[in-house]
Amino acid sequence: MPIDRIRAMELHRRAKGKIKIYPTINIVNEEDLSMAYIPGSVGPCQAIQEDLEASYDLTGRGNRIAVITDGSAVLGLGDIGPDAALPVMEGKCLLFKLFGDVNALPICLDSKKPEDIIHTAALLAPGLGGFNIEDISSPNTFTVVHELQKIVSIPVLCDDQHGTAVVMLAALWNALEVVGKTLEKASIVICGAGAAGLSVADLLMKAGATGITLLNSAGILCPDNPRMNHIQLEFAGRTNPDGRRGGLEEAIKGADVFIGLSKGGLLDQDWVKTMSPNAIIFAQSLPEPEISPEAARAAGVAVMASGLYDYPNVISNLHSTPGIMRGALDVRAASLNDTIFLSAARALSSVVDRRKLTPQHIMPDLFCDEVVPKVAEAVAQAAVAEGLAAHPLPKGQVYTDTWERLYGGRASRL
Repeated sequence: MPIDRIRAMELHRRAKGKIKIYPTINIVNEEDLSMAYIPGSVGPCQAIQEDLEASYDLTGRGNRIAVITDGSAVLGLGDIGPDAALPVMEGKCLLFKLFGDVNALPICLDSKKPEDIIHTAALLAPGLGGFNIEDISSPNTFTVVHELQKIVSIPVLCDDQHGTAVVMLAALWNALEVVGKTLEKASIVICGAGAAGLSVADLLMKAGATGITLLNSAGILCPDNPRMNHIQLEFAGRTNPDGRRGGLEEAIKGADVFIGLSKGGLLDQDWVKTMSPNAIIFAQSLPEPEISPEAARAAGVAVMASGLYDYPNVISNLHSTPGIMRGALDVRAASLNDTIFLSAARALSSVVDRRKLTPQHIMPDLFCDEVVPKVAEAVAQAAVAEGLAAHPLPKGQVYTDTWERLYGGRASRL
């Protein structure tokens, strides 16, 4: 549904921020004050000085993250700078809290230099349980995530990279099941070779995909493409198994799947008609998808999904990111890896009851209360199995704890 700009502006003006800090204990007299502040804080400070891990038990660090951006690639807006990115970062923090019970702080940095972002984030690490890197342009976002994770011992999650890859893989597994195809044999076109597109391609290949063709603004990633950065050049050598040349019209012929992570209106309806029978389209660009759901269906597409909330099959990082971070924090994961992300995607895929899996229902509802606990459990158990968890819990306990934390103990529904 179209957003009422006036109402949205008034909402933001009235709220003056979508998140706030509030106390977890009350101070009503001098004794309360001395217990909570000085000298009461002395004992915890000394305990942490002796054992840094104690900070997770004696402070809120273990459930606090920073959402960090430079405002250079804000969804649907592009490079708008750190000040203008703040409403989106506050919104992301709100979603972490509402859907994952994660306390998140918006940090908008006035520098586009990866080394500045990495250095600043590393300095903040002692007060945090994790990082979420958000809306930093490619290839800088890859540098920030990779290099920051090398120097901090808390998880560095990137919504644009990891969150998108997990949700796309889960949705694609379900869509392929609906049309009777497999990931291993599917011909997949990914339009958009930025942080999201490259990360989706990488995770799909880790899951077994072999027929991926990637495109940037200059066309298919191949030796003829004149505008490839160093990461796109590396992916050009790993994708496009048929050696195709040209643009989207050439790439999509005979394809089983189209994943749009670029900009609206790029996909012509006539091109869609050249795809294989029972084709799948994920048109994720916002606010306008690469092709409208109506046009895609009229062209004969079997499964159509987008990021539009007023159509069936909404695919959103809200399905993945809060659960990934919740699970990582629950076991104090030191980092995240592909095995963890694959586990998260499998868990998300499984939320949809196979008896209810249809072309119009390949993903859970955005407010489905099983998504975060299932994804969190999968992430936590995978982190334990990978040896990345500093706080392992008995199998099954994370599942129950997360459900109770978020939904008041209705774990039996799982």
